[in-house]
Formats: sequence, C-alpha cells, structure tokens
Amino acid sequence: MKFAIIADVHANLEALKAVLGDAKEQKCTHYAFLGDFVGYCADPKACIDIVRDMNVPCVKGNHDEYCATDSIPSDLNTKTTGTVLWTRKQITEEDRQWLRKLPYLRTASGFTIVHATLESPERWGYVFDTMAAAQSFAHQSSGVCFYGHTHVPVAFVRDSSVRGGTYKKIKVDATKKYFVNPGAAGQPRDGNPEAAYVVYDMDEGTIKLRRLPYDIATTLKKIREAGLYGS
Repeated sequence: MKFAIIADVHANLEALKAVLGDAKEQKCTHYAFLGDFVGYCADPKACIDIVRDMNVPCVKGNHDEYCATDSIPSDLNTKTTGTVLWTRKQITEEDRQWLRKLPYLRTASGFTIVHATLESPERWGYVFDTMAAAQSFAHQSSGVCFYGHTHVPVAFVRDSSVRGGTYKKIKVDATKKYFVNPGAAGQPRDGNPEAAYVVYDMDEGTIKLRRLPYDIATTLKKIREAGLYGS
C-alpha cells in the first residue's frame, strides 16, 4: 500500500487539487487526512466535498472544531474569529455534522493519525521539539504516527532517545518509533510556499516528503475577494 498523508488543507482548493494530482502521479493507492480542512482560505465547502467523497481515514483539526460548533474560543485572535464566522456561513449543516463527527485520532492500516498531540489531542497542543514529541511517544502504540497542526514538515524518531529534524526521505526501522509531520498542503509555514504532503510506501517502508507548486495567485485572489484576514 502507498498512502498519501495530507494535513492542513485549510480551504485551499488549488493546493488540494495539486496535491491530489501529484499523489495520483506517485501511484498512491490510499489516502489519509490529518485535519484542518477549513479555515484561512476561501473554499471550505469545495474542499470538504472532495475529501468527504473520497471516504478515506480523516481526523479532526482545531479549525474543523471551531467551524462545526457555535462557540468561539476566547483565545482566538480577531482575524481567525472572522474567518471562522465567515466559514460557518459557507458550509452546510451536513458539512458541520461531518466535521463534528471526525475523531481526534484513529488508526489506519497499522499506523496512527492525529492532528495535534497523542497525549491530549483535543487540547490542540503543538509539537515543535523533542520534549513535546516525547510526550506523544509515551502514548504511541503504533510504529508510525503522522500529525499536523504546526504546518512544518519535521520528523521525530524514538529509540534509546528522542531525536528530530527536517527530512526528505525516511527509511522506517521496525525497532524504532516515528512521529512525523508532513507539513501543510494549504498553508506552509516553513519558508517554502509550495504545498507539502508525504508518500508513505508501506511495502518499501519509506516516508517521502513531497513539495509542489500550485496556483497561489488564484488562492490569494479568492481570499481578498472573500474579505478574509481583515482585508
């Protein structure tokens, strides 16, 4: 099996289409999504429709939860709150129910997927360093877990200790555990504007980071026309 692991679409239709197209060219046979289908960009309905129709393993992200409920967390900034309120008007009650029913974490073909951390996935903690990764490793039962939320592609490995850093390709060792972020499809935050996702080839035992261009100009034009980010 060859999985495309995709995180943080964030209503970016152009990026989602580019990633799915590349995954097809890479001959991916399966897909898994790590949450945050909505938020920030201007095509939440279209992105939800595409992913829901794929009927593949998905977990809930914090923006999915914000947009699927009626309350607003008190710590959200003004621009994010505005995007949440705008997004709620763009999606249907059926969409909101689908988002609400997504689990915080799940197992897919022997590996784990989660949006944030394994120890308290519903609290939306960030994993940027080995200390935070170690806390998730303590709750990780599978050899490989993929997570999102930070929008930064990084991999942590646990054997006798926990190590981490950037990566392009990982050869999975069954004696170790891996906690891997595929980066963001819809809103990268690592200084590279290209969409990111990974190909997990379970037969080869490899995890490969993919970066690819998409029509950023169209995405930005839609954001401005929608009046998002307070523009």
